[in-house]
Amino acid sequence: MRKYSSVLIALLGVLVGALSVITIQKAGENRRLMRTELRDWRKLNLVLQTLDENYVDTVNRKGVTDAAISAALGALDPHSVYMPPAILEESETELAGNFDGIGIQFNVPNDTAIVLEVIPGGPSEKIGLQPGDRILRVDDKDIAGVKYPQDSMVRRMRGPSGSKVHLTVLREGEKVPFEITRGKIPVNSVDAAFMVNDTTGYLRLGKFARTTYQEVALASEKLLSQGMKRLIFDLRDNGGGFFDQSLYLADMFLPKDALIVYLEGRARKRQDYAASGKGALQDIALDVLINENSASSSEIFAGAIQDNDRGTIIGRRSFGKGLVQEPLYFNDGSGLRITVARYHTPSGRCIQKPYTSSEDYAYDLYYRYRDGEMLNADSVKVDKSEAFHTVGGRTVYGGGGIIPDIFVPIDTTRASDFYMACNKKATAMRFASYWFDTHKAQLQKIDSFPVLERYLDSAGLEAAFLNFAASKDGLKPSSYAEWAAEKSYMMTSVRALVGRYSKLGDEAFYHIYLTIDNVFEVAENS
Repeated sequence: MRKYSSVLIALLGVLVGALSVITIQKAGENRRLMRTELRDWRKLNLVLQTLDENYVDTVNRKGVTDAAISAALGALDPHSVYMPPAILEESETELAGNFDGIGIQFNVPNDTAIVLEVIPGGPSEKIGLQPGDRILRVDDKDIAGVKYPQDSMVRRMRGPSGSKVHLTVLREGEKVPFEITRGKIPVNSVDAAFMVNDTTGYLRLGKFARTTYQEVALASEKLLSQGMKRLIFDLRDNGGGFFDQSLYLADMFLPKDALIVYLEGRARKRQDYAASGKGALQDIALDVLINENSASSSEIFAGAIQDNDRGTIIGRRSFGKGLVQEPLYFNDGSGLRITVARYHTPSGRCIQKPYTSSEDYAYDLYYRYRDGEMLNADSVKVDKSEAFHTVGGRTVYGGGGIIPDIFVPIDTTRASDFYMACNKKATAMRFASYWFDTHKAQLQKIDSFPVLERYLDSAGLEAAFLNFAASKDGLKPSSYAEWAAEKSYMMTSVRALVGRYSKLGDEAFYHIYLTIDNVFEVAENS
């Protein structure tokens, strides 16, 4: 027994020795790898230090550091970005569901900001600002007639709650000064929600903000009470926003345990998100409208609906943004958004379009126009090697964006010379502003769509618009035949823009404009 014990001890000693050698070798390899990685990163520090010590002029350390960070992230993917404090604050404010400001919606049709809407209960309404007021001055800065950038106007009017801003507006030819104390202003993501017939509802979602699920839940509850059995959910031009809101919205429509999306990355294990089965709209027929500007959360929602065969996707191929960003904040108010994973639809498709060439990525939408994709379904680029299947067995394709079940081209049939000339000069928008100035009392009393339609039918808008276009912009149709061909389309746009100045706001605009919207028409008749 002692002999066997001695042999066993010897074998154990050899084994431990071998393991020790392997461990030491592995540790050595790890240290060498770490030294190599640190040496790669130290090179950047060495460059910055050398600049600081030897550059011919004084180095703006913050500016150079910001530039270096931006360049480093730019070498990775299109959506890993560095944001200075002002850009970060603006980006987060846009999606927060509220912001500090004065509570107006305005447009700039002719180098002057015109108030379209005064948000009920907001600071501007309380002190008497009115739709149609032209904003001439913000504090000590003239902003009218000087080609002042619209985003700069917004920044001047926004500010922390409790702070004051002085506005000078032009109202009926008279300059009127206002002192406004800023406050919290709600930001709506539902642009419009109404019934288009006895059983079909329409809901347009502008973005995925913090309050999106709550807004959609309230809007759908209203539509259900009005008899909705089918919903046309419009996500066109919706650039996305908060990821969790897309999950909540998909959950409203999908059955229990239906996969909504999954995330996966090099340093992130696969994470699945499935429906709870408690959604209030599981029995509602669904059509989802998308286009080339529908991105991110819009694509997650559309992909979940399509892959679960829950509804019909109508329109044009979506943008193709399927990268997951996580934020990193710095003490100076700046921050990073770093891509850590990719979104995949339930069937396994990656939503993200290729980004090997930054130039191709930046000009992707231009290439879609150039290559005929916006006009012809056969021109849509489909990667046949990226074939996947829905829960019902239908074939769907990856390679970038969500390809609709029903393709609808852009409408080029109304692009006459007169229409294009008016579009270039924003004639219809400026006419709507002019009409409101001269009919403010009538328009501001209108709070129902039937009343608005009767008003628009009897207002004599056609003659007034043609006279405005001729007298203000020197534009008129080349012939009666040209006007006859585009009259319906042009005047529907004018009616929608005028209707927006009523108390119905954007809801009036979409209610009217949808009658000439070819994508909506396909959805309504599908």
